[in-house]
Amino acid sequence: MAASLDALERDGVKGLSFRKLGAALNVDPTALYRHFRNKDELILAVTDSLMVSALDDFEPDDDWLGTIRDLMHRGRRAYLSHPHAAVLGVTRVTRRPGEIRIVEEILAALSRGGFDPEEAARLYRVIDDLNLAFAGLDAAFRILPSEEQAKDTAAWSNEYAALDAERFPFIAKAAPMLATIQEDPTYELAVDLLLESVARRAVPDAEAKR
Repeated sequence: MAASLDALERDGVKGLSFRKLGAALNVDPTALYRHFRNKDELILAVTDSLMVSALDDFEPDDDWLGTIRDLMHRGRRAYLSHPHAAVLGVTRVTRRPGEIRIVEEILAALSRGGFDPEEAARLYRVIDDLNLAFAGLDAAFRILPSEEQAKDTAAWSNEYAALDAERFPFIAKAAPMLATIQEDPTYELAVDLLLESVARRAVPDAEAKR
């Protein structure tokens, strides 16, 4: 897994091949087929290794919402620490230990919030999909060439700020603020909005059901 992550961060998706991994590990590439039937299995295993790392030293919080927030942050940090792997993995269901434990912990937290299994399942999907969407979006931006990142970031201060205020009055008013919005605060606001909504749906006596 470590060699795969190194290859991805060094060479991008094209760096993840059994031939290159075999060379990096000083083994015959065919030896890797004893562990993975194909490249897709390798991708799933690499993705799940990020989830395993995200759970390092994890303990549920006394507050069930705090547990969910912590797990969301942990997952996002793990993905953004290896953005090339994140771009490959955020759309996948790994069916492996790291992912399974995260699903269990979030559902357990929602149960502590008083949600029945059906509602907990729906909320879990919203929580997880939002987190993966942000991780995938931010990871995809981070692997862009630096000049493209710079152009996209500057667009709010340049092209958007220069739009005709009569045709686009609301953009004109918001352009100075749009230019200052950064990746992490945007993510934090999304998490706050989501968890505040989940909290409003929680059973009032959830505290007593812990």
